[in-house]
Amino acid sequence: MESALKPPAIEPADLVWREGVPESVRFGDVYFSRDNGLEETRHVFLRHNDLPERFAKVPAGGSFVVAESGFGTGLNFLATWQAWQRYRPDHESTLHFVSVERFPLTRTDLAKALALWSELAPLAGALLASYPPLVRGTHRLVLDGGRVRLTLFFGDIGDAWRALDFRADAWFLDGFAPARNPDMWLESTVADIRAHSKPGTSLATFTSVGRVRRALAESGFEMQKVPGFGRKREMLKGVLPPVDRVQAPDLSPVAIIGAGIAGCTLAANLAARGIPVTLIDEEGPGAGASGNAQGALYVKLGVDYNDQTELALTALTFSQRFYRPFSNEGWYPTGLLQLAHNDQEADRQRRFLERNGYPGDVLSGVSREQASELTAVPVNTGGLWFPASGWLEPARLCHALARVRGVTGVWHSPVEKLLPEAGGWRIEINNAQPVWARRVVVCGGPASGGLLPLAGTVRLKSIRGQVTRLPDSELNPPRAVICGSRYLNPTLDNKVLTGATFDLHDDNPAPTLESRAENIQELKAMLPGAFSGADAGQEKQAKQSQGDNLADDRVAFRCTTHDYQPVAGHVRDELHLFTGLGSKGLTYAPLLAEYLADQLTGQPGCLPANLVRRLETGRLYQSDMANS
Repeated sequence: MESALKPPAIEPADLVWREGVPESVRFGDVYFSRDNGLEETRHVFLRHNDLPERFAKVPAGGSFVVAESGFGTGLNFLATWQAWQRYRPDHESTLHFVSVERFPLTRTDLAKALALWSELAPLAGALLASYPPLVRGTHRLVLDGGRVRLTLFFGDIGDAWRALDFRADAWFLDGFAPARNPDMWLESTVADIRAHSKPGTSLATFTSVGRVRRALAESGFEMQKVPGFGRKREMLKGVLPPVDRVQAPDLSPVAIIGAGIAGCTLAANLAARGIPVTLIDEEGPGAGASGNAQGALYVKLGVDYNDQTELALTALTFSQRFYRPFSNEGWYPTGLLQLAHNDQEADRQRRFLERNGYPGDVLSGVSREQASELTAVPVNTGGLWFPASGWLEPARLCHALARVRGVTGVWHSPVEKLLPEAGGWRIEINNAQPVWARRVVVCGGPASGGLLPLAGTVRLKSIRGQVTRLPDSELNPPRAVICGSRYLNPTLDNKVLTGATFDLHDDNPAPTLESRAENIQELKAMLPGAFSGADAGQEKQAKQSQGDNLADDRVAFRCTTHDYQPVAGHVRDELHLFTGLGSKGLTYAPLLAEYLADQLTGQPGCLPANLVRRLETGRLYQSDMANS
C-alpha cells in the first residue's frame, strides 16, 4: 500500500473562518454554516438512504455499514451517529462508519468546526477525545461503548478502497463532483465503490451531474434524480438491485482458550457485539505472562516506515485509546521515554528522526535535560518521548475484561486436546467435563502450538522473562516509564518494577538470584541516576540483590513466533489462533482482538490488507505442512 512507503505524518487541511460570518467555516473550498450544514446532511444522506427505517431493522448482533468518500469536518459522521442513537434497535448491534480523508483537520481545527453545532456537542466531544494523530493509514475508533465503530483512513481514496475490507449498506458520496475532485473520477474509483457494495446497497450524493449518474448506473446502481436541499434543485440517489432481506448474523458462541491479555480483550470485544463467549484458562484471568504487577505500553518503531512499523504504530495508538476508560484503574498514561541508552541506540534514534516526521502527539525527540525533567530521574542521554503511553496493571485489566456481561469463565481447567466433532470442536479438559463449541480461538501463549490439531510443528517459541520489584525508598522512582536495555516503571504499592530478562533457552519457572542480579545490574548501567542520592545507596542495593529473598521477583514465559511478529487469524474449520505477541502483548492485544472480532462477526475489518498479511497463520507452519 502506498501509505507504507511514505513518511508516516500526513499533511493537514487548512480551516478558514469566513470573513464577516463568525458562524461559518470553510474546509477546502466548501463552506459550512450553522444554518444549513446539519440539515443539509440529514436531507441528502440520512433521508435519501432511508437510514432511520433501516437502522431500526438491524438484527441482534448485526451491524450497519456506512461508507463515505470524504470525512471533512466529521459532520456527516456525527449526524449519522445521532440518528443511530435515536433509531437503532434495543439489542446489541453496531454502526460501522468507514471514511477517507486525504487532508484531515487537526484536532484543534476539528473542534473549531464542530463548535458550530451545539446539539452535537456530546458526540463531538467523544470524537475529539478519540481523534487519532495525523498519521497516514487506517485508524479504528471504538465509540459509544462499542455500539459505534469509525474506520478512518488518512490518505488517498483509491488506496483506501483497495486496502480496506468492508461491504457498505449505504454510501455517502460527499464532495463527489468531477469539477471539484477530478482525481476521484477514474473508472477504478467507481469500480471500487461497486466492489464494496452488495445487493440492496444505497447511495446518495449532493451532485446531479450527468457524468456522475451515468458512471454509477453503468456500474449497476439504479439511479434517480430527487429534490436537492436549499438552492440546490436536484441531487442523486441510487440502489444496487436486487434488494435482499437482512441476513441474520452468526451468533453462535465462541470458546476462547487462554485468559491472558489476548484472550480477555477478545472475549470482551465479542461480548460487546452480542456474541456469547466461554473463556477457559488453567488458572484464571491474567495468571500467565499477563500476571506481572506492571507492564509498559511500548513498541520500538523501525527506522524505515514499512509494514512492520505501520502495524506497531497502529497497535500503539489504538491501545492508547482502548485503555482510556481504565484510567487510574489499571491504566496510567504517564508518558514513556525510550532512552538512547548506548551508542548504537543513539545512532538508531538519530537516523529514525532524520527519516521520519511523526506528529508530536505520537512522539518527539528530547534532549538529556528534557528527558530528566519529564521522568524526574537524572539520565545521561536523551531519547524518544511518547506522551500518550504509560504503564498498566495487566492482571487487574484481565480480571475487569473477563467480568463483562456475556463472558462465562471456566477457570482452573487445563485444556488437553482440541478435537473436531459434529460441526464444531470438542475441548477436552483435565478433570472436568469437555466443552463443545462451533467456533474456537486458541490464545494459549507458548502452549498454543501443542493444542492445534495439525500435522507437524507450529513455529512458536517460549522466552523466559524474570521481573524484579524494588522498594521505591531505595532508588529515585521515575514519574514516567523509562525503557532501554530494561524498563523502569513508576511506583505501585511503594515498589517499582524493572526487567525483564530475555532467556530464550531457559525453562526454569522459578525466580533465580542470577536473573535478579542481572536486572539490577542492567538497570544501574542504564540509569545510574535512579540510584544515586537514594536513601539506600548502590552498595546496599547490590548486597540485597544477592540475598535469598526472591518474593518480589516473578517469572513468566512470553510466546513469540519465528519472525517475532504476532499471529492472528483462521487456522481451519472455525478454529482460529491469536498468540505470538512476545513482550509487546499489552500493546498489540487490543488491536488484534478488534481485528479477530471483525473477522468472527463478518463486520468491516479494522486493518488494511498489507497489515493483515503480516498476521497470517500459514507462515507458522513448516514447509511440509498443509493448512488443513
